[in-house]
Amino acid sequence: MKIALQSDNPHASRSGQLVVLALLSLTLSLSAQVPQKAATDDWPTATLPANGLSQAKLDALTSDVRSGKFVKVGSVLIARHGKLVYENYFDGDSASLRDTRSATKSITDILVGVAIDDRKLTGVDARILALLPERAQKLQNPDPRKTAITVEDFLTMSSPLECDDWNDASRGNEERMYLVEDWVQFILDLPIRGRMSVGERREPSPYGRNFSYCTGGVFTLSEVLARITGIRTDRFAQERLFGPLGITNVEWVYSPLDVPQTGGGLRLRSRDLLKIAQLYLNGGDWHGQRIVSESWVKASTTPHARIDETTEYGYLWWLKSFSSKGKNYPAFFMTGNGGNKVVAIPSLDMAVVITSTNFNSRGMHDQTEKILTDYVLAALE
Repeated sequence: MKIALQSDNPHASRSGQLVVLALLSLTLSLSAQVPQKAATDDWPTATLPANGLSQAKLDALTSDVRSGKFVKVGSVLIARHGKLVYENYFDGDSASLRDTRSATKSITDILVGVAIDDRKLTGVDARILALLPERAQKLQNPDPRKTAITVEDFLTMSSPLECDDWNDASRGNEERMYLVEDWVQFILDLPIRGRMSVGERREPSPYGRNFSYCTGGVFTLSEVLARITGIRTDRFAQERLFGPLGITNVEWVYSPLDVPQTGGGLRLRSRDLLKIAQLYLNGGDWHGQRIVSESWVKASTTPHARIDETTEYGYLWWLKSFSSKGKNYPAFFMTGNGGNKVVAIPSLDMAVVITSTNFNSRGMHDQTEKILTDYVLAALE
């Protein structure tokens, strides 16, 4: 409702203006008494202790975050059996866009799956340089092994390129990539990485792949997607993923050449992040509409590389079991710097979003996992 404080008529009376001010005061008073509604979308809700979750335990979560026991937590949302059962915002509100950094990578996996479903891409064994032939003509550090790099190599963080964001000395570290204009050429120009071993016998890698966290490889898939679909990746995402999910407010990061950054930085609302997890819990279906094939969801959340003794990697999804009260719950999840987590737990038909801004902080992921195990999973009746 819009009320003008001054009339456009220069001869308007003083008493008329006072009436307008009185109306404005009454309007503001009434609006202050009406609680603000959450952003409207198609999330059905259920009240606790419905769907097998303890009200007391989740109340404790709310209290402990607000008291400062956990720091820089932005939001926590829980869906059980497809219904939103807990939603709390500790920084911003339901309309706030969350910078979940590398959680973006899992969305890139969905887009690749959609492109395969659409027969725009032959499959994960498609070779990167065959899809981007002009790149092959000007490679630095040429090596025949580069021509064999596939889409699957970038989906599983296991290409042979010397790219490791967890190693500050790596030539392919993402911080070096951001300093140049052409990020894709930067990645493809990298030399082949070597691996030292102790002793002459080298143990075979689990699943036949050597994991090395490489944001640049996932970014390269943005150019691949644009090439095979004929439209820029952000527009493809809106048309084939976000639009059907009812996601209308997104904010991408772009490279200096205006290529959407599919390796990180995409901003989404917390509720919309929850939709991504629920979509995969539903096997790629959203309210009866097929978004991506069930076979792709299964392939994406199956181990293809090993990160460490407790964590494996699918196609840009992390795979790990979380424990609470003596029980283990296998999960697949999106994760990003700051401690951001978007978790799907199939055995519980549960999706959880925890956003936080503890960027580059020690223990950022430990804090998020403690919220997940000691409060969310512990709330199971």
